[in-house]
Amino acid sequence: MSELNPVIQQAAPKKRFDLFQFFYKYGTILTIFVLILVFALSNPSFIQANNIINILRSISIVTIIAIGITISLAVNGFDLSVGSVASLSNAIVISMFVWFSQNTIVAIFSAIVACLLVGALNSFIIVKVKVPDMLITLATMFIVQGIALTYTKGATVSQNMVMPDGTFATGVISPFFSNLGQVPWIIIIMVIVVVVVHVFLTYTKHGRYMYVIGGNSEAARLSGIPVNKYKVIAYLLSALFAAIGGIVLASRVMTAEINAGSPYLMDSVAAAFIGFSVLGAGKPNAFGTFVGAVLIGILQNGLVMMSVPYYAMDIVKGTVLAFALALTYYKQK
Repeated sequence: MSELNPVIQQAAPKKRFDLFQFFYKYGTILTIFVLILVFALSNPSFIQANNIINILRSISIVTIIAIGITISLAVNGFDLSVGSVASLSNAIVISMFVWFSQNTIVAIFSAIVACLLVGALNSFIIVKVKVPDMLITLATMFIVQGIALTYTKGATVSQNMVMPDGTFATGVISPFFSNLGQVPWIIIIMVIVVVVVHVFLTYTKHGRYMYVIGGNSEAARLSGIPVNKYKVIAYLLSALFAAIGGIVLASRVMTAEINAGSPYLMDSVAAAFIGFSVLGAGKPNAFGTFVGAVLIGILQNGLVMMSVPYYAMDIVKGTVLAFALALTYYKQK
């Protein structure tokens, strides 16, 4: 037995600690804890319950929209139109109340249908016409943005607004709808979206098929997976979550402002890409996207409490996104 020990020891060498791998897996979470510590020391009110709830509320819309981007990334796509789709959803749902005096179901249904049409257009051009997804969604971003502006005539849609004929709008936003954008419902909606998509991508065959397509679409096609079908589903889901984000935004601010959803695009993209490395996933995933959104929310909130000028925020967010992209693609290489 003693003679076999050296062989056994040689066959099973001790694993060396890989610092890069450690930071790749846990770097984002560690960064969150470090930021919380720094901001809490600089301003103790940062870790109060009210501020934590405020951070969760502030990232809710970003997370919902970013979940849609995550699904498109799962099939090796990239949907840049989500910000404009959210703006369109925002405009339609409020206008249904204010201009047409519709109920909550009709208003929400109208917004979702309009956004799904955009998702269908994106998927058709990507799948059938073979236009690269980033290029066509960039084009539809401007098209949908123009449609939303044309629909609202460039004006903010709100209760009691002045109509083109000089009269006042008589429609009223329902109390039920106005509650969707308030705490705790806005946070509950975000959590439900994250959990549902996490389960879908991780534990269902359809989610696994999407990951296979994202890894190697040709191999997926040869193995019998209907690649085009799942790409269509991915872009429809991306548009759906952008629509939900726009609806929640409308409920939160109770108006439809010009290009209301556009500012959420950069934060959503950053959250989705930061999520690649969370716990070493190495792929788009709902939980990682949520953690990425939390990181961005903590940064924004903490920097505001430290009186950092608002115009410097994009520098910080852009730096975080660049670092996340560098880490992800270096690891893949």
